[in-house]
Amino acid sequence: MAGPSLRPHVHWAQRHRELYLRVELSDVQHPDIAITDNVLHFKAQGHGAKGDNIYEFQIEFLEPVEPKPVCRVTQRQLNITVQKKESNWWERLTKQEKRPLFLAPDFDRWLDESDAEMELKEKEEEKINKVKIESRVPKDPFKHLKKGYLVMYNLVQFLGFSWIFVNMTVRLFILGKDSFYDTFHTIADMMYFCQTLALMEIMNSLIGIVRSPLIPAVMQLFGRNFILFVVLGSLEEMQSKAVVFFIFYFWSIIELFRYPYYMLSCIGIEWKPLTWLRYTAWIPLYPLGGLAEAVCIVQSIPIFSETGKFSLGLPNPLNVTIQFSFLLQIYLIALFLGVFLNFRHLYKQRKQHLGPKKRKMK
Repeated sequence: MAGPSLRPHVHWAQRHRELYLRVELSDVQHPDIAITDNVLHFKAQGHGAKGDNIYEFQIEFLEPVEPKPVCRVTQRQLNITVQKKESNWWERLTKQEKRPLFLAPDFDRWLDESDAEMELKEKEEEKINKVKIESRVPKDPFKHLKKGYLVMYNLVQFLGFSWIFVNMTVRLFILGKDSFYDTFHTIADMMYFCQTLALMEIMNSLIGIVRSPLIPAVMQLFGRNFILFVVLGSLEEMQSKAVVFFIFYFWSIIELFRYPYYMLSCIGIEWKPLTWLRYTAWIPLYPLGGLAEAVCIVQSIPIFSETGKFSLGLPNPLNVTIQFSFLLQIYLIALFLGVFLNFRHLYKQRKQHLGPKKRKMK
């Protein structure tokens, strides 16, 4: 014959709209909790006052409650939250006047009626204050116009760099290494367009359309346009170099992830694989792009020295000529410094977007 069922210690507290039950069972397994006909039925395997056993109890509530309790199991206890059907204060938990022996007040959460009313009033005031603060924030009348502009800008840039990437990839498969040497003459017009349009990113940051920091954008744009317009655009001898292929290819791959990410962000969409690629693909591509730019500078130095192009001759009596090739050597040092600074900036962004989220302490 089966013995009497074991009952765990249960502590309870209430608010005007909720009931809280704390069941003193650790290592709970297979909890069966339901409310039928205003009676809470509980049964679970766990470690309680009588060791590791099956514990069960029933509570018939004083007034009607919602039939869907919320249960949260921890290693040391099990918490049940029950919603009252009507917001009011109960004089006791159970319909029977005599309190069951296994049931006791939860003094950790206990409030009397006046304190509970104060707590409820504070929460309502907090909600009202939040609404007031939000209503005071001035609405931007050009919000939708700015969003539309940013979507179109990022879309155009994405399409431009996609054309560059696809064109170069197809030519690489068809022509092999031969495609390296005429990359500039095939791709330059579209790269000129995209990099000139990229000047808008500085303007966007300056006038506050976007919140991105200005200095990293200026450094990247200046570096790329210096290579594109000054080094490659002014020296025909450099335009047939194989390094042009790698510079354009690395630039285009990076932007294939950056611009669609920003475009979707403008309309409140986050696609996690794209977010991961946006903040991960730059790790190998950015140093490789910087290395390709450095090789391009090194290869151009002898040509600028021989032709004297862009060299600056100072007037007499100094009679000194500042060779542009010397300035390129200084720029080469600045290039690696800029790569380091931008690398650090992108690493911080990656930690912010992909790093573990900090939990708020209660």
